[in-house]
Amino acid sequence: MRQRDFFLMSDAALRDVINMLDLDQLSTPIPADWGFGEGYTLRELLGRHAYDEAWVPDVLALKSAEEVGTRWDGDLLGDDPIGSYDELNDAATEAAMRDDLDPAATVHFSYGDFPLAEGFVHLSVYRAFQAWSIAKLVDLEFNLPEGVVDGMYDDVVPHVDEWRSMGVFPPEVDAPDGADRETTLLAKVGFWQP
Repeated sequence: MRQRDFFLMSDAALRDVINMLDLDQLSTPIPADWGFGEGYTLRELLGRHAYDEAWVPDVLALKSAEEVGTRWDGDLLGDDPIGSYDELNDAATEAAMRDDLDPAATVHFSYGDFPLAEGFVHLSVYRAFQAWSIAKLVDLEFNLPEGVVDGMYDDVVPHVDEWRSMGVFPPEVDAPDGADRETTLLAKVGFWQP
Protein backbone atom coordinates (compact mmCIF):
# COMPACT_ATOMS: atom_id res chain seq x y z
CA MET A 1 0.00 0.00 0.00
CA ARG A 2 1.68 3.18 -1.24
CA GLN A 3 -0.01 5.38 1.38
CA ARG A 4 1.36 3.22 4.19
CA ASP A 5 4.88 3.73 2.87
CA PHE A 6 4.21 7.47 2.77
CA PHE A 7 3.11 7.32 6.41
CA LEU A 8 6.11 5.28 7.52
CA MET A 9 8.55 7.67 5.81
CA SER A 10 6.81 10.75 7.24
CA ASP A 11 6.63 9.23 10.71
CA ALA A 12 10.33 8.35 10.53
CA ALA A 13 11.15 11.90 9.42
CA LEU A 14 9.38 13.35 12.44
CA ARG A 15 11.17 10.90 14.72
CA ASP A 16 14.51 11.85 13.18
CA VAL A 17 13.88 15.51 13.98
CA ILE A 18 12.67 14.77 17.50
CA ASN A 19 15.75 12.65 18.13
CA MET A 20 17.99 15.54 17.04
CA LEU A 21 16.56 17.77 19.79
CA ASP A 22 18.48 18.48 22.96
CA LEU A 23 16.41 18.26 26.13
CA ASP A 24 16.96 21.97 26.80
CA GLN A 25 15.38 22.76 23.42
CA LEU A 26 12.09 21.31 24.66
CA SER A 27 11.50 24.57 26.55
CA THR A 28 11.56 26.50 23.25
CA PRO A 29 8.30 28.40 22.73
CA ILE A 30 6.46 27.56 19.56
CA PRO A 31 4.82 30.27 17.46
CA ALA A 32 1.23 31.09 18.34
CA ASP A 33 0.25 30.78 14.68
CA TRP A 34 0.92 27.02 14.89
CA GLY A 35 -2.57 26.87 16.38
CA PHE A 36 -1.80 25.97 19.99
CA GLY A 37 -1.96 29.44 21.54
CA GLU A 38 0.50 31.53 23.50
CA GLY A 39 3.08 30.00 25.83
CA TYR A 40 3.16 26.57 24.23
CA THR A 41 6.58 24.86 24.23
CA LEU A 42 8.21 22.12 22.20
CA ARG A 43 7.81 19.74 25.17
CA GLU A 44 4.07 20.26 25.09
CA LEU A 45 4.10 19.77 21.33
CA LEU A 46 6.11 16.58 21.81
CA GLY A 47 3.42 15.46 24.25
CA ARG A 48 0.83 15.97 21.52
CA HIS A 49 2.92 13.93 19.11
CA ALA A 50 3.33 11.18 21.72
CA TYR A 51 -0.46 11.13 22.14
CA ASP A 52 -0.92 10.98 18.38
CA GLU A 53 1.56 8.09 18.08
CA ALA A 54 -0.13 6.25 20.96
CA TRP A 55 -3.41 6.28 19.06
CA VAL A 56 -2.03 4.84 15.81
CA PRO A 57 -2.29 1.14 16.80
CA ASP A 58 -5.88 1.68 17.98
CA VAL A 59 -6.81 3.60 14.83
CA LEU A 60 -5.31 0.88 12.63
CA ALA A 61 -7.26 -1.70 14.66
CA LEU A 62 -10.36 0.27 13.53
CA LYS A 63 -11.26 1.29 17.09
CA SER A 64 -13.37 4.34 17.81
CA ALA A 65 -12.63 7.00 20.44
CA GLU A 66 -15.42 5.52 22.56
CA GLU A 67 -13.76 2.11 22.47
CA VAL A 68 -10.35 3.47 23.46
CA GLY A 69 -11.71 5.86 26.09
CA THR A 70 -9.20 7.72 28.25
CA ARG A 71 -6.39 5.18 27.86
CA TRP A 72 -3.95 7.74 26.43
CA ASP A 73 -4.91 10.75 28.56
CA GLY A 74 -2.31 12.32 30.84
CA ASP A 75 1.45 12.76 30.57
CA LEU A 76 2.92 10.18 28.19
CA LEU A 77 6.45 11.63 28.29
CA GLY A 78 7.51 11.28 31.93
CA ASP A 79 11.15 11.80 32.85
CA ASP A 80 12.46 10.63 29.47
CA PRO A 81 10.37 12.58 26.97
CA ILE A 82 12.24 11.65 23.80
CA GLY A 83 12.68 8.01 24.83
CA SER A 84 8.99 7.78 25.71
CA TYR A 85 8.04 9.24 22.34
CA ASP A 86 10.33 6.74 20.60
CA GLU A 87 8.63 3.80 22.36
CA LEU A 88 5.21 4.98 21.19
CA ASN A 89 6.62 5.54 17.70
CA ASP A 90 7.95 1.96 17.67
CA ALA A 91 4.48 0.65 18.52
CA ALA A 92 2.90 2.79 15.79
CA THR A 93 5.42 1.54 13.22
CA GLU A 94 4.81 -2.08 14.21
CA ALA A 95 1.04 -1.60 13.87
CA ALA A 96 1.43 0.02 10.45
CA MET A 97 3.54 -2.90 9.20
CA ARG A 98 0.81 -5.48 9.78
CA ASP A 99 0.07 -7.63 6.73
CA ASP A 100 -3.67 -7.71 7.28
CA LEU A 101 -4.39 -3.98 6.89
CA ASP A 102 -7.16 -3.32 4.38
CA PRO A 103 -6.76 0.01 2.53
CA ALA A 104 -10.55 0.24 2.16
CA ALA A 105 -11.31 -0.36 5.85
CA THR A 106 -12.81 2.58 7.74
CA VAL A 107 -10.64 4.33 10.31
CA HIS A 108 -12.04 6.73 12.87
CA PHE A 109 -10.45 10.12 13.52
CA SER A 110 -11.76 12.83 15.81
CA TYR A 111 -12.85 14.82 12.74
CA GLY A 112 -14.45 12.01 10.75
CA ASP A 113 -14.24 8.53 9.26
CA PHE A 114 -12.06 7.72 6.24
CA PRO A 115 -10.78 4.76 4.24
CA LEU A 116 -7.50 3.58 5.76
CA ALA A 117 -5.47 4.57 2.67
CA GLU A 118 -6.71 8.16 2.97
CA GLY A 119 -6.19 8.07 6.73
CA PHE A 120 -2.53 7.23 6.18
CA VAL A 121 -2.24 10.35 4.00
CA HIS A 122 -3.74 12.55 6.74
CA LEU A 123 -1.30 11.13 9.29
CA SER A 124 1.59 11.65 6.86
CA VAL A 125 0.86 15.30 6.12
CA TYR A 126 0.76 16.21 9.80
CA ARG A 127 4.01 14.44 10.59
CA ALA A 128 5.98 15.63 7.56
CA PHE A 129 5.18 19.30 7.97
CA GLN A 130 5.65 19.16 11.73
CA ALA A 131 9.10 17.64 11.17
CA TRP A 132 10.00 20.46 8.80
CA SER A 133 8.52 23.15 11.07
CA ILE A 134 10.23 21.92 14.24
CA ALA A 135 13.58 21.63 12.46
CA LYS A 136 13.25 25.16 11.10
CA LEU A 137 12.21 26.52 14.50
CA VAL A 138 15.38 25.29 16.24
CA ASP A 139 17.72 25.60 13.22
CA LEU A 140 18.33 21.91 12.66
CA GLU A 141 19.77 20.83 9.34
CA PHE A 142 16.90 18.87 7.83
CA ASN A 143 15.22 18.23 4.50
CA LEU A 144 12.10 16.23 3.86
CA PRO A 145 13.13 12.82 2.51
CA GLU A 146 12.66 12.40 -1.24
CA GLY A 147 10.00 9.71 -0.71
CA VAL A 148 7.99 12.07 1.51
CA VAL A 149 8.19 14.83 -1.09
CA ASP A 150 7.06 12.32 -3.75
CA GLY A 151 4.15 11.26 -1.53
CA MET A 152 3.12 14.88 -1.10
CA TYR A 153 3.07 15.41 -4.86
CA ASP A 154 1.07 12.19 -5.36
CA ASP A 155 -1.46 12.48 -2.53
CA VAL A 156 -1.56 16.07 -1.31
CA VAL A 157 -0.79 18.55 -4.08
CA PRO A 158 -3.81 17.46 -6.19
CA HIS A 159 -6.05 18.34 -3.21
CA VAL A 160 -4.15 21.31 -1.80
CA ASP A 161 -6.82 23.90 -2.64
CA GLU A 162 -9.54 21.78 -1.04
CA TRP A 163 -7.42 21.30 2.09
CA ARG A 164 -6.55 25.00 2.10
CA SER A 165 -10.26 25.87 2.10
CA MET A 166 -10.60 23.77 5.28
CA GLY A 167 -7.78 25.68 6.97
CA VAL A 168 -5.14 22.96 6.71
CA PHE A 169 -2.71 25.09 4.69
CA PRO A 170 -1.98 28.82 4.56
CA PRO A 171 -2.02 30.66 1.21
CA GLU A 172 0.44 29.57 -1.46
CA VAL A 173 3.63 31.62 -1.76
CA ASP A 174 5.94 32.12 -4.72
CA ALA A 175 8.87 29.73 -4.86
CA PRO A 176 12.23 31.30 -5.72
CA ASP A 177 13.56 30.90 -9.25
CA GLY A 178 15.22 27.54 -9.75
CA ALA A 179 13.68 26.08 -6.58
CA ASP A 180 14.08 22.36 -5.95
CA ARG A 181 11.06 20.03 -5.55
CA GLU A 182 11.00 20.33 -1.75
CA THR A 183 11.02 24.14 -1.81
CA THR A 184 8.39 24.20 -4.57
CA LEU A 185 6.21 21.88 -2.48
CA LEU A 186 6.65 24.03 0.63
CA ALA A 187 5.68 27.10 -1.40
CA LYS A 188 2.55 25.37 -2.76
CA VAL A 189 1.36 24.65 0.77
CA GLY A 190 2.38 28.06 2.09
CA PHE A 191 5.19 26.88 4.35
CA TRP A 192 8.24 28.14 2.49
CA GLN A 193 9.91 31.26 3.87
CA PRO A 194 13.02 33.04 2.55
